[in-house]
Amino acid sequence: MARPPSPESAGEKENIAQTRPSGGGGTAMRLVVPLQGVVQGRGGLVLGSLLPCALFYVLQLYLKRKNRSSPAASVSELPAGIPRTPSRGLLSSKTSTGPAPISSRAASVAGPSDSPYYVGYKKCREDPYHPASNPNGVMQLGLAENQLSLDLLRDWLAENLKDLALDGEEGNLSISGLATYEPFDGLIELKMAVAGFMSHVMQGSVSFDPSRIILTAGATPAIETLSFCLADPGDAFLVPSPYYPGFDRDIKWRTGIDLIPAPCRSTENFSLNIATLERAYNQAKKRGIKVRAVLVSNPSNPVGNLLNRETLYDLLDFATAKNIHLILDEVYAGSIHGNEEFVSIAEVLQTQNFDRSRVHIIYGLSKDLSVPGFRVGVIYSFNEHVLSAASKFARFSSISAPTQHLLVSMLADSKFITRSCGDHSRLWR
Repeated sequence: MARPPSPESAGEKENIAQTRPSGGGGTAMRLVVPLQGVVQGRGGLVLGSLLPCALFYVLQLYLKRKNRSSPAASVSELPAGIPRTPSRGLLSSKTSTGPAPISSRAASVAGPSDSPYYVGYKKCREDPYHPASNPNGVMQLGLAENQLSLDLLRDWLAENLKDLALDGEEGNLSISGLATYEPFDGLIELKMAVAGFMSHVMQGSVSFDPSRIILTAGATPAIETLSFCLADPGDAFLVPSPYYPGFDRDIKWRTGIDLIPAPCRSTENFSLNIATLERAYNQAKKRGIKVRAVLVSNPSNPVGNLLNRETLYDLLDFATAKNIHLILDEVYAGSIHGNEEFVSIAEVLQTQNFDRSRVHIIYGLSKDLSVPGFRVGVIYSFNEHVLSAASKFARFSSISAPTQHLLVSMLADSKFITRSCGDHSRLWR
């Protein structure tokens, strides 16, 4: 009995290919391509081999395209009443769980302030007093801004701006002085002018070294920059209270440094008492808080007291004994009234042998020169490491070049300074 010819026998050899639609569904399909022409030699290589293979791949490509277009066709045939749903939201596992978080620092600052100072400031903005249109409005008595001197500033600017105009490469307001980089910690010319102004305000009782001055865009960044230099997050400064409420903003918001009040008694006219500082220091130590400095306003803000020499000596002794820094805020040095003498800590250091490296002065032109919009603050320090660090931090709060050049000319005008900061500056404002 003859055996049936095998698939490999001449004339019956086949190449069997199996394909499946690319969509993953459907029935498997067998595709038979005859190759007997290759074995038997009929039709040559082209007709017997290449042509069938080409037909095979063309057919496979056609089937793929057909299956790829079929889902779209089925979707278009859906009834009109069935809503279409975007597929990305169904397929994506990255669903939103809420708003992107912000830093804890930003969250604490963004929240409403419970300080009476800022509560009152907000009410004043919402309902400002006006003698004619709103006589029952809120009057701002918490902001030290002297607008009575604006006419003096206006007259000086009107008389001098033409001479300082853009008229070449010389002059303070030349184009090269306005449009180019300047030292971020302040022009040396302005430092010299500010040092002279500070000496004038303090009645020539002390001279200031311009090389120990760092200029910033206002007293607020001055005290913040100094805080960055003296303490780490979690450390604290002692501050006699009541104190300027802006210290909470200037020191606590970004540095992470805390303020520990040392309450002064109203029965003693809120006079600073070293025993009060001692108690506050010991309580902080028991709580594990590192006290890095004592911060004192002289004249006091808000009560206006002046520190005499003996109290300044006591403060220096206290800071030395605790091995901490001493910061004196003297922004109101020329804004006093009465016959009581103002004594700068710099004057005490010139006459007594104390460790100067722990003493730092904060000053500015907003009060005594009545130019808060110019934004000029001063760090005056006897500590070389603090000066080096503060000069680099000043990059983030530098004074604009036009303001600096303008002030160099203004502070050099002795007649203007005498007129605006003579007897006029001796009034509290």
